[in-house]
Order: sequence, then C-alpha cells, then structure tokens
Amino acid sequence: MPGLTVRKLSEETHRALRMRAARHGRSTEAEVRFILEEAVRPASRLKIGSEIHRIACEVGGMDELDVSRQRSEIQGADLA
Repeated sequence: MPGLTVRKLSEETHRALRMRAARHGRSTEAEVRFILEEAVRPASRLKIGSEIHRIACEVGGMDELDVSRQRSEIQGADLA
C-alpha cells in the first residue's frame, strides 16, 4: 500500500490534527487518512455496487436468480 510523507507541517496544524483525532477516537495517522479519503472520495460519488442493489430492489430483488459459475483451469499465455 502506498505511503505518504508530509513535510513542513506547522506545529499548530499538527496539534489541531492530534486534537481532532482524539475527539474522534482515532490515531493522528488514521485521522489524516480519514480526512484525505473524504476530500478525494466524497460520499456523494456513484458507487456502482450500491446502485445495482438499488435497481435490483426496485424490480423485486434477485433472490431467485440462478447464477452458475464456470470453473475451469486458468491457462497462462504462451510467450515462446
């Protein structure tokens, strides 16, 4: 998983982050991850799985849908 280092963060900002994290019961690192996720992946974005579920509920669900999976051996590419 990628990492991120933030340099030259003011002591005041770092202290505010620690206090905010404490209010939410998270570590400072977890709070920063939460803030970044909310900023770049807002809750209002379209979530395809949720949308499929919503449509399925509108048409009566998918409980009776019989889906069978074809299980076969995976074959790699022949590069010779």
